Amino acid sequence: MLRIITQQADVRSELQRICDRTNDEQVLHKEATVREVLQAVKRQGDKAVLHYTEEFDHQILRPEELRVTGSEIDAAYQQVSKELVEAIRLACRQIEAFHRQRVPKSWVNFEDDEVVLGKRYTPVDRAGIYVPGGRTAYPSTVLMNAIPAQIAGVPRIIMVTPPGASKTIYPSVLIAAHEVGLQEIYRVGGAQAIAALAYGTKTIPKVDVITGPGNIYVTLAKKLVYGTVGIDCLAGPSEVLIIADETANAVHVAADMLAQAEHDPMAAAILLTTDPALAKNVQVAVERQLIDHPRRTLTEKALAHYGLIVIVESLQAAAELSNEFAPEHLELEVEDPWAVLTWIRHAGAIFLGYSTPEAVGDYIAGPNHTLPTSGSARYASPLGVETFLKHSSIIQYSQTALEKVAGVIDALAAAEGLPSHVNSVRRRVQKEE
Repeated sequence: MLRIITQQADVRSELQRICDRTNDEQVLHKEATVREVLQAVKRQGDKAVLHYTEEFDHQILRPEELRVTGSEIDAAYQQVSKELVEAIRLACRQIEAFHRQRVPKSWVNFEDDEVVLGKRYTPVDRAGIYVPGGRTAYPSTVLMNAIPAQIAGVPRIIMVTPPGASKTIYPSVLIAAHEVGLQEIYRVGGAQAIAALAYGTKTIPKVDVITGPGNIYVTLAKKLVYGTVGIDCLAGPSEVLIIADETANAVHVAADMLAQAEHDPMAAAILLTTDPALAKNVQVAVERQLIDHPRRTLTEKALAHYGLIVIVESLQAAAELSNEFAPEHLELEVEDPWAVLTWIRHAGAIFLGYSTPEAVGDYIAGPNHTLPTSGSARYASPLGVETFLKHSSIIQYSQTALEKVAGVIDALAAAEGLPSHVNSVRRRVQKEE
C-alpha cells in the first residue's frame, strides 16, 4: 500500500531518505563491484568486456560479435510495424527542432586599444552514448542522446547497449540508431560498457564524453570515470514528484506515479497534495491499476520503498519541499500551474497542467529526457547540445593595451610570489637601453 504521511515532522526525513537511495549500504557494496569491473576493463580490454557480459548478461560473445552489423539493422525493419518507424521519425523531428534552438554561438568583442576578447565553442571529438536494455527497449533514449551530439557537430558517435536473448538488440533501438545515422553500435552494457568507452579497448574506441541513463551500476560507473572522461549527469534511477490540488484527477495522478515506478525497483514516485481526499483516492487508484499491471512485482517494490503521498498545508509549502528534493521530473497538476511555477527553483523537467503527463517529455515533446536525479537538479541540467561542446577563451592584447595594465599585473603577480609572471610582462613593456 502506498503510504500517506500527514505528520510534517516526518516529511523531510522521508524525502531525504528517498533522495539518498543511491547512497545506502547496498549501493556502496555495488560500487566496490563497479570499481573491480572498471579496473579489469582498463587492464584487459575486450577480454574483460566479454567476461563481464557473460557474467552479468549471460551472453557469450566473441570479440568480432561486439559490433552490430548492417544486416542486423536491415533485419530490424522487418520486425516492427510501419507505425513505430513513423513514430520514431516524428520524434526525431521534434527533438531536433528543440535542440537546434539551444546551440551556443562563438563570439568576440573588439574593445578599446585593440583588445579582443571572446569565446569559441567546439565539439568533442568522440561521444559515447549509453542506451539501457534488459527489461525493455528504449529507442527514445537513442534519439535523445544522439541528436544533440549530432547538432553539436561531434564527428564520431559510439553507441553501446546491452545484448538481450541470443545476443540480439531490440529492433526498435537499432531502427532509432539507423534513423539518426549512427554507424558504430556495440552490444555491451553495464559498468563494462562505461569502462570500455572511458578507457578504450581494441574493439571499442575511447571517447571524450559519455551520456545516457542506466541502472545503478551504470550510474556508479559514470560517477567513477568522471575526470577521465566527461559525463552528462548522474541520471537514474528515475523519479517523479507531483504537486496536485483538489482539482487534479486521482486516476491520472495514480497513472503518472506508476509510470515512474515501473522503470526500476529503485524508482521513486511522490505526490504532494493539499487535499486529503485526493491523497486517499490516489492511494486507491494505484492499487486498482496495479491489479493487472504487467510489471506488477517490480512496480510494487518501487512503491513500497520509494513511493510516498504527503499532505501539505499549501501549494507554496509543496513547492518548498519540491525544491529541497530537486526532482528529475516535476508535474504541476494544479488549477494554476504557472503560478506555482514561480516558486520552483530546482527540477530537471517541469510538466504543467492536467494534460501534460511526464510520458509526453519521454517521447515526443522535444526537450531531453536524460535528466539529473537524486537531488542533482540543484546544480545540474538536462542533457543538451551544450553537453557535447566545450568552449575556449579568446584573448588578444595590443602593445598599448598591455602597457596600460602592466602595473596591475605586476602588483598582483608580485603579491602571489610569481616573479616570472612579473618578468613576462616587464620584458614586453620596458624600453630597451
